[in-house]
Amino acid sequence: MSNKQSSGIQTAILDVPVTVERPPYNPGPEENKLLPDAGTARANKAASLRAPEGTPGWADAHARQTVLQQHCDYFDTDKDGVIWPLDTFRGFYALGFGLVLSLFSMFIIHSSFSYPTCPGWLPDPFFRLYVDNIHKAKHGSDTGTYDNEGRFIPQKFEDWFNKYGNGKDGLSFADVMDGLKGQRLIMDPVGSFGAFFEWLATYVLLWPEDGVMKKEDIRRVYDGSIFVDIASKRAGTAKTKAA
Repeated sequence: MSNKQSSGIQTAILDVPVTVERPPYNPGPEENKLLPDAGTARANKAASLRAPEGTPGWADAHARQTVLQQHCDYFDTDKDGVIWPLDTFRGFYALGFGLVLSLFSMFIIHSSFSYPTCPGWLPDPFFRLYVDNIHKAKHGSDTGTYDNEGRFIPQKFEDWFNKYGNGKDGLSFADVMDGLKGQRLIMDPVGSFGAFFEWLATYVLLWPEDGVMKKEDIRRVYDGSIFVDIASKRAGTAKTKAA
């Protein structure tokens, strides 16, 4: 037995329950008009059904960067393409992670991703990240939304919510854990831990009052635009309290 959706494409077989439990994004004609060619990776736009042109203003301002490079741009404070461990610590601290979590995040990120992004064969003695090569730090067992060159694939982004969002316009932490199990690849402890760490950091960053991270907020984590907003709001709040 099989199941066909509005597009006419068969995406599930009832005799294979996992294909029913995890439906991919299967757009109909109207959705195809809003977000055409969803399976084609966007170089510099984190496009979704709700934001087919990416984050307004952000994508245009970062037209010379891939979406994965945009994700890192907030931490590159002097815009020289090199992110020092102290840059990462300060960035996380400004986002509200506190001293311990900021230090932990700095250690995990730079110990894991510095060498893959190095321009040569020798490791960087200061554990810096090189934004030009950040695509080399992509790992397995993730959503697949970034491709291996750092572009953004809308189909994969929409798949993630269709498969694990349980009809919500977002994800609870339990949904994320289900997703991590579903995306886990065999013999990939590094990728599995990396995916868990990234989603845990995302949840701490967004910390939704109702326990559900909003889809649009998560999309803006992918292109990094939300980092600037959160840091600015926290800085403004701190100034107000000081006054």
